[in-house]
Parts: sequence; structure tokens; C-alpha cells
Amino acid sequence: MHERERWQLIKAMLKQQPLVRIADVCRATGASEASARRDFARLAEMGAAIRVRGGLEAMPGPPTAAGDAPALATRSFEISKTLNVAAKRAIARAAVALCSDGDAIIINGGTTTFQMGEFLRERRLKVLTNSYPLAETLIHESSCRVALPGGEVYRDQKLIVSPFEEDAIQHYSASRMFMSAISIGPLGVIEGDPLIARAETKLMKRADRLVVLADSSKFTPRGSLVVCPLSRISTLITDAEAPKHALDMLSDAGVEVMIASDAPDEVVAA
Repeated sequence: MHERERWQLIKAMLKQQPLVRIADVCRATGASEASARRDFARLAEMGAAIRVRGGLEAMPGPPTAAGDAPALATRSFEISKTLNVAAKRAIARAAVALCSDGDAIIINGGTTTFQMGEFLRERRLKVLTNSYPLAETLIHESSCRVALPGGEVYRDQKLIVSPFEEDAIQHYSASRMFMSAISIGPLGVIEGDPLIARAETKLMKRADRLVVLADSSKFTPRGSLVVCPLSRISTLITDAEAPKHALDMLSDAGVEVMIASDAPDEVVAA
């Protein structure tokens, strides 16, 4: 992750908690302690935060207004969508190939899952998604039926997230959920923000099978919140650069792995 991406993430974390520690940043970004310390020093130097013993604090300011936009402690959609685009597009194409017209599916918010919109244009599915840019694409450019959950809009991540257990999705039933995440590790699918983790857990309850879309960069440790164990994943789609240790980890957990190619219609089992 580039240093400016880390700075943005640290600022978002400071909106959610009074003190951000070196260890918090290392878990969320995969950066070294030395890099996190440099980030803290630079943010303090720019006047964006206050360096204190044990971590970094937000600059004091006026009380938060009721109308202020909410924030999540994860990388913004606009930054993420510029990373590993070819791999994400290939993975998304392979994911859509698993669908048949008439299926009811769930697609979580993320830049890899967002790429599915292009390949769903000729399909006729029922789609529940908490990604409002994906919903907009499908509404205007496909024949899919589209449902959105209730909740609050998070502009940076372009998500709709509800903090409540009972909401509009409780009666939805899907054959598959397609999900991206910030990291995949031995403990399972990892996220960096508790609201996102909670939202994805609720969505998973409504689907029979879980398909995870993860390019090869997602096997670097980041985040600290386990959304689900590897055993919950039915299929994981990745690219040819995925490290062998990650493929072995998934195979040992009984996860079906598909390797998506940049060439159209070419997908192989790992």
C-alpha cells in the first residue's frame, strides 16, 4: 500500500477511535512498524494529527455535526479501483460465469465485485448488493432485478451499511454470495472495519454458497476482523500470481480454487 493510501486510512481510523497505535496500522495495512512510525511523524508534521506516547491522536476540533458524513476505517473505493485492475476484471468475469439467468445472488461492496457489473449486462438475475455504484450500473445497463439493503451511505467506500440486525435483507434468499475482502489468511476472510464485517456477516446468512473474489495481493496480512473462517468459503477465484502457500492453505481447508486468466473464457482449477 502506498504511503498516501496509508495516510488516508489512518485519518479514517482516527475518526472512529481516539487513539491509533502502531500495531493498529500494521494490522490494517500490512506495513512495517518503521513505515507506520514514519507515517505518524509525517501526519503530525502536516498538522493532520497529534503524535502522543503510544500512538496518534486526532487534532482537536469543533463537535461533530449531526450532518457530517460517516467514515469507515478502510481504503477508499476510488483508490482501490485503480489497483490490480486487469486481475480484478478477469476474476469478475470468471465469477459471473458461475451464474445462470434466473439466479438470485448477493454481491458485496468492493472494487473487484464492482467489476462484475460489466459482465452482468447481458444477464437476467436477481441481485442484492450494498454497493450503490454497482446497483446504479445494473439498473441502467442490465436487465437484472436489483435490491438494496437499508442503512447509511458511506461515501468513501460507496457502501450502504446498516448497524441493525433486523433490516430489509432478512427475507432475501440467494444461491450464492460473491464477496471481496481486504485480506485472506489462515483464520479466514479478513476486514478492517467492524461495521463492514458485521454487514458482510449478515449478508452471508442469506446465501447458500460463498464465492470469494481475491486477487493475489489479498494474501498479504491486513486488517484484524475475521468475517468468516476458510471453511465457509465454497469457491475462491484469484489470479495466476497468487502465492503457492496461499493456494496450499485454501486447498487444505477444502476450498475450491479457480485461477482466472486475462484471456477471455479461460479459467483453470488450482
